[in-house]
Amino acid sequence: MENVFGPCLLLLPPAPVVMVSFAFLDNRNVRSTPMAISEDLLEILACPACKAKVDLKADGSSLICVKCRRVYPIRDDIPVMLVDEATIENGTANEPTERT
Repeated sequence: MENVFGPCLLLLPPAPVVMVSFAFLDNRNVRSTPMAISEDLLEILACPACKAKVDLKADGSSLICVKCRRVYPIRDDIPVMLVDEATIENGTANEPTERT
C-alpha cells in the first residue's frame, strides 16, 4: 500500500540541549599561589598559646609565632589559629641554647 500523501516528512521538536559542567573536577579551594594575608590582619593576629606576634612564612602557606615558633596553617585563605592544629617548628632562634 502506498502513502496517498506522498513522501511524509516527520518533523520533531528540537532535542533538548544538555549542558554538563565539569567544575566539580576542579578543586577551587587549592591555589597554586597562596593569597597574601593583609598587613592589617597580621597586626591584629596573635598566637593563641603565648599571645605573641605572628608573621607570614616565606612561602605564604602558614603563620609562625615569633616567640613559641608554633606554625598555624592557612586553609582556603583563612588562618587556622587553633593550638591543636599548630605544629612547632624546629631550630628556632628564640630558644635558649645550651652552653657546654
